[in-house]
Amino acid sequence: MNKNDIKKKQSNKGLIDPNKTKTYLVYHETDLLTFLREKMPGQNQHNIRHMISNHQVAVGGAPTNQWFFKLYPEDEVTVSWTPIKKRERKDLPIIYEDEDIIAIDKPSGLLSVASDREKGRTAYRLVNDWMTQKNKNNRIFVVHRLDEDTSGVLIFAKNFETREALQNNWSETVTKRGYYAIVEGEDIENEGTLKNYLWQDDTFTVRITRNKDKGKLAITHFKKMISKGGYTLLDVNIDTGRKNQIRAQLGHIGHYVIGDDRYGEPSNPIKRLGLHAYELDFTNPLTGKKYSLKAEIPASFKKLFWVTHAEKREAIEKKKNGLMNKPAKKEKPRQERNSKPFGKKKH
Repeated sequence: MNKNDIKKKQSNKGLIDPNKTKTYLVYHETDLLTFLREKMPGQNQHNIRHMISNHQVAVGGAPTNQWFFKLYPEDEVTVSWTPIKKRERKDLPIIYEDEDIIAIDKPSGLLSVASDREKGRTAYRLVNDWMTQKNKNNRIFVVHRLDEDTSGVLIFAKNFETREALQNNWSETVTKRGYYAIVEGEDIENEGTLKNYLWQDDTFTVRITRNKDKGKLAITHFKKMISKGGYTLLDVNIDTGRKNQIRAQLGHIGHYVIGDDRYGEPSNPIKRLGLHAYELDFTNPLTGKKYSLKAEIPASFKKLFWVTHAEKREAIEKKKNGLMNKPAKKEKPRQERNSKPFGKKKH
C-alpha cells in the first residue's frame, strides 16, 4: 500500500476476518451445498447447511444463505468461523443498469474484488449486497477491475453468459477506455503516445523493459487539458489494459501521477490517487448493444484546476462586503482646504 494513501478508519462490522476463514476456488458449475460437501468431507450435510443458513459462507466476499446458490468457474467461496453480517446498501453510485450489466462510479480507495488481505470491503460486495436486497436470487459477475485507488466506471455482468462473452472478447469489444490523470509538472507535451513493454517484479511493481520477450506491450495516448500550480490534467486513452500501465508509463517520462509513490514520490494535494476512469465504451457480443458509460470528473480534480461558481460568488461577496464595511475618508471642510495660501511662505 502506498504511503500517500489516506484511509479513513472504517468499521469491521459485516466484514470477513481473513484469519478466521478458509477459501476455495470453483472450477466448474455446481451449487453451493454440493461444492462444500466435496471440499469439506469432514462435515456432514446438516452442519454445512447450518453454516450456510447462519451466514458463515460468502461467494466473492458477499454472504449468502441459499443452500443451492449457483456457482460458476472462477467463483471464490469463503467459509468463516463466525457469521458474516449482511449490510444494507443505500445510495449506490449507479451509472447505468439493464438486464445484462450494472455499472457504478467506483470510489477511490475501494478494491474492485476480494484480495488475500481484504475479503469483504469491495465494490463486488457493495453491488452484490444491493442486488440481493431487491431479489435474493440476484447475483453479479466480475468483468474487469480498476486499481484500488483509481475511481470511475466499473461494470459487472448480471449473468454468467454475459460475463464470459465480455471477458473472452474484451480487447475486441472495448472501443474506448478514457481516464483523467493528474501528473506533476507543467512541461509535458500537448499530446503524445507512449509505447513500452511492461513486466511485474517480485514486489508486484510494474516495470518498463526493452526486452520484448520479458514484457507485454502497453500503448497509452494522452492530451494535455490544463496546467496550473505545478500540475497538469491529462485526458488519457489506453489501447491495452496492462496493470498500472498509465502510472508506470507517465512516471517513466518524469510526470508521476499525484498521490502514488509506487512510481516515484509525487505530492498528494488532493489526498488520493490522481487517476479516474471517466469513460468506457464497448459492445455486448451477445446482443450487439453498444454502451458508452461515463463517470463525472471528481470534485477534488476540478478544485485543483478550476475555481467553482460557488467560490467565485463567495469571492465577489467578500469583496463587496469589504467595500461596504470600509470606513469612508474624512474630508476637510471646504473653507479649511482652501485657506492654505499659494506660493512661498514669507518670513
